Order: sequence, then structure tokens, then C-alpha cells
Amino acid sequence: MTWLFNNPSEFAKEMVAGFVSANAEIVRQVPGGVIRNTQSQPGTVAIVIGGGSGHYPAFAGLVGQGLAHGAAMGNLFASPSAQQICSVAKAANNGAGVLLAFGNYAGDVLHFGLARERLIAEGIPCELIAVTDDITSAAPNEIEKRRGVAGDLVVFKAAAAAAEQGASLQEVLAVAKHANDRTRTIGVAFSGCTLPGAEHPLFTVPEGLMGFGMGIHGEPGIREMAVPGASELAEMLVEQLLNDLPPGVSVKGARVGAILNGLGSVKYEELFVVWHGVQQRLIEQGIVLADVQVGEFVTSFDMAGLSLTLAWFTDELEALWLAPAYSPAFKRGSVLTAQPLETRDSGECQQDTVPDASDASRDAAVRVVAMVDALAEVVIQNVEELGRIDAIAGDGDHGIGMERGVRAARDSAHRCLALGAGAGTVLQQAADAWADQAGGTSGAIWGVILNTIGTGIGNQQRPDAQVVAQAVNDAAHGVMHFGKAKPGDKTLVDVLLPFSEALLEDVNKGLPLAQAWNNAARHAGQCAEQTAQLVPKMGRARPLAERSLGTPDAGAVSLAMIVTAVGNCFTTVPDNTKEGAVCQ
Repeated sequence: MTWLFNNPSEFAKEMVAGFVSANAEIVRQVPGGVIRNTQSQPGTVAIVIGGGSGHYPAFAGLVGQGLAHGAAMGNLFASPSAQQICSVAKAANNGAGVLLAFGNYAGDVLHFGLARERLIAEGIPCELIAVTDDITSAAPNEIEKRRGVAGDLVVFKAAAAAAEQGASLQEVLAVAKHANDRTRTIGVAFSGCTLPGAEHPLFTVPEGLMGFGMGIHGEPGIREMAVPGASELAEMLVEQLLNDLPPGVSVKGARVGAILNGLGSVKYEELFVVWHGVQQRLIEQGIVLADVQVGEFVTSFDMAGLSLTLAWFTDELEALWLAPAYSPAFKRGSVLTAQPLETRDSGECQQDTVPDASDASRDAAVRVVAMVDALAEVVIQNVEELGRIDAIAGDGDHGIGMERGVRAARDSAHRCLALGAGAGTVLQQAADAWADQAGGTSGAIWGVILNTIGTGIGNQQRPDAQVVAQAVNDAAHGVMHFGKAKPGDKTLVDVLLPFSEALLEDVNKGLPLAQAWNNAARHAGQCAEQTAQLVPKMGRARPLAERSLGTPDAGAVSLAMIVTAVGNCFTTVPDNTKEGAVCQ
């Protein structure tokens, strides 16, 4: 369990503050995460990494000269929002563009993808790479679906070293892809982890058994089996990795960088015993160990487990890996001299102005805020049920994440309304707040939904039925674009798309928005129930697909609840007003 904390909801924030003060000569805090506290070479590419907090030293511990320029830090086990990522990237930018690098988890893919689009729109060249080193999370023919674990470090380090040498953004991206293609990891777990303030572990492993191939959030691997001796485990790890070689790699004579990573509760003494066996087996295969790292590089609170990573070096990758680096958690080579950054205010900016809006849009904003209140209330009332549904095949945090998101969205909507914002701005700011506080996949998705609708209705006109229906339809297609989910994948899309299509169809028939919305909401409820007959093809629930049969998707259920609650706010107004609907 996690022993030391104050308010669990403040744990991540207090952890970051303590980390920064303990490493002030290397890092400094900025909104959304941390950046180097030393000057980088102007005109070079910046490497910005990130993910959920709770995996130290990933990600903040890997910021420093020769490694990452910044790290965007989400809440515990939740991806950072696009807004956080953009904030860190802009603070770290050296003028030659930014490479965003992260583990291949659904929430991270969504948020970092959104951040890339925003940065490019603001004139900052940006590319991204999702690390896919965990061999048990997908088959070789679906390698793009593999998650990123301790192999993150190999990719981050190679890309950062190339950037330090003055490589262009496209050259740095190519190096990162090359490192990712030649890195493989396998992990095991003996017990789960417990988040601060939680009464039960996030996941469990049966007493006396080991989850072989289990991921850092409890994602299932190959099988559960009796815990072997250290030598037997070493042999199993090496065997699995040698059965999943990168294309074109020949084992005998290959030069390899090895990382034996402790996941939290398995400590150095045990790791050294395991490494002794791993080294023997690698040497027996004729492999040359170019570098060895034994320690903690990606953890999961008090999770008992370890992972073995092999990076199959080329001459270029080996040189980049061995290049000097100086960060809080990873140091190597000759000491790097660097000047500290100039002191500047790095505090959070509080927005006290909003874009101009018409009286009609400000009037509509009052109704929009009432709808945000309604959707927040229905989520808060159903947090436990949403968590229960999600826990059947996922990690059970959907209700908690949604609650964080709707509370933040509600507060932001009321703050914007008080500043005189229009309807579009209210939704856009609520979207950013939701994404920031919820994190994870649901935070990213709802950020896309509300941002798209807010952009569609704007701040000048009172939104009519056609404008609202089209904006909702655009939001559905936006979610599919960024999240890559399709109908039938057992996700929120299985409700959002048919809801948006039904809404648009009825509006095109001339039905008032209130009636069209409530018709579509009833259809959404039916679609949510029908997801019980589907098996998940995306996200953390995918490896436990069969377990979720008979249970609807939690994201689909929460969306159906929300559109129903919003529908209860509508009442039609006389046709001659040309105003689609208002909220009581």
C-alpha cells in the first residue's frame, strides 16, 4: 500500500512540488509539468515526454541535459491533457520543433495527438512517437498496438542525444522510430499496487502466482503461473525476448543494451540475483552486452514486479545511448556543463478575459451552463456504478475519472459565464478543464466532444437546431479521427455516432431541437445497452475481451446518461423566434 500522503486528491501536485524542490538545479516547474532548469542549445529540437504520474522516474526524472527537455505530467495513472502537453512543449521549445514521445496508451495517444495539432496550428513544428516495446501486449502482426513500458527510456535517450547533436526534427523522429523498432520488453508481476487513499489494490495477482507478461497497470499478459526461482525466471524472460526479435536481427554477435527494471517493491538485491541469470543466458547465445542498467526506471507505486528490456543496437543507436546525460534519475558519461535558465514566473495563468461574444450568445451561455450542471450531476450520482461496470474488464477508474472531469468542467463553465463568455467559449473552456482534470482516455474524448461543439456554435449567434446537430455530428467524427475507434469496437463511439446521426436526421426533417435531442437520447440508451453484446477491440479492456461479454461499455453508458440528462433541460420555443431551444 501507499503509506505516506495527505489529501489523496492532492498527492500528484504535492509530489511534483517536492520533486522539483529536491532537483531544482536540474528541473523547474511549469504549468502542466517540468522542463530543464538549464539552457539548451538554441535552434535544436526539444524532446517532450510524458504520461501519468505514479511511475517515477518516468517521466519527470528523465528531464535534463542529454535527455528530455520537458515532461508533461498527468494525474496518477492518467495521461496529461493536451493543454498540459502544449504548455510544457511551448516552454521547452528551442526553435527547431518538438518531438512528443510517450507510451502507447489510449489516453496518451489521444491527448498527445491533440497537442500536436494545436502546436502546429500555433506555428511550432511537431511530431510524435508512441513507444511499443511490450511484447506481450499484442502479437507481432499488431505491433502498433503494443504498449510502452521500460523501453521508453531507450527511445527517449536516443532521440534526445540526436537532438543534442543538432539533428533536424525529421531526423530525430527517424532515430526515435529506429530505436523503438529495435527495443523489446517483457514484464512480470507478483502483486498489484494501491493508489494513495485507496482501500484496495488497483489490481491483484493470486497468492503464490505470478502474472507473466502483465503490464504496469495490471494489463494481463500471457498467463498466470507459480512463482519460479530467479534463475528459471531469467531463462523465461530471455527466451520470450529472443522469440520476438526485431526484423533483420541476428542473435549471435549482436550488441545489446539491457535494462532490468524494478516496478516498485522488487528491490535491487533481488534484481541483481535475477540479472546474474539473465547475463549468463545472453552470453550463452553469443550476445555482446554493450551496456547494462539494473534499477528502477518505470515503476508503479508498490507493485511487486520487474521487466527485462533488450535494445538491439546498431552503431548509431549504441553511440546515442552511450552519449552523456544528466537528469535526476539517469546519469551517464562525462559531466555536462550547462548554464541555468534565467529566473521567470512559471506560475499558472488565471484567465480573466474571454473572447467577445454577442448578447444572444451570452444568453445561450446561461443555458449551456445549466446543461453542464445537469451532466455533472448525473455523473456524480452514478460514479460507483460506472466504476463497477468498468472494473469488469478494465481498471475500474472510469467513474472516478469522469467525476474529476465533470466537476472541473462545471467550475470552469461557471467561471467563464461570470466573465461574460459566449456559449462557444463556455464549452471550449469546460472542455479543457475536463481534459486537464480527468486525464486518461475519457478526458481526451470529452475534451474533443465539448471543444468541437463549442467551436461549432461559436460566440456570435444563438445556436439553432441545425448548428447544434451539425456540431454534435462533427464531434463524433472528431472522436473517431483522434481515437481511431470504429463502430463495433465497444467504445463510446457505439453510442456517440448513432446519437449524432439520429439527431441530425430528425433536425433535417424539421423537428424542434428538444424533440430531436430526446429522440436521439432514447436511441443512445438502447445503443449503450447493445454494447453488452460486443467485445472490446481497443484500450485496456481488449486483452480481457471475453470477460466483458454481457456487460455494456462504461464510456457508452456514461455518454447515454449525459445526453439523457442534457435532454431533460430542453424545452421547445415558438417557431417564429427562430431560436432552437432553451434550457429550463
